Amino acid sequence: MPRKKEASERARAARSGRVASRSRDAVWKHPPRRIEASECITCDTCLRNCPPEFGAIVDWGLDVVIVPELCSGCPVCVLVCPVDCIYVDEAWTPTGDELWNHVELTAGPGRGTAS
Repeated sequence: MPRKKEASERARAARSGRVASRSRDAVWKHPPRRIEASECITCDTCLRNCPPEFGAIVDWGLDVVIVPELCSGCPVCVLVCPVDCIYVDEAWTPTGDELWNHVELTAGPGRGTAS
């Protein structure tokens, strides 16, 4: 199996584990990000660019939200956001069951879970 495919499968398995445990990776040093809904234009650019090994950004009704337990704090979404509405979330709170259930239902190939 090519190395890139192996790495991708390991990343998907790691994300699946974080979804199952509903917890952040203990080795992540940076706090997660958050999207300020009042500033967001819901262009989904952040969602499309969030690395699949994290898959931290999801459509949630009319909003796009970051699941902090899945967010490593990397700057990819910040760099692509056209309106600069993504911030560090030092005071993040655990994600509720309703959003976790949505994450589990909408996960699929390309969003960090095995097919």
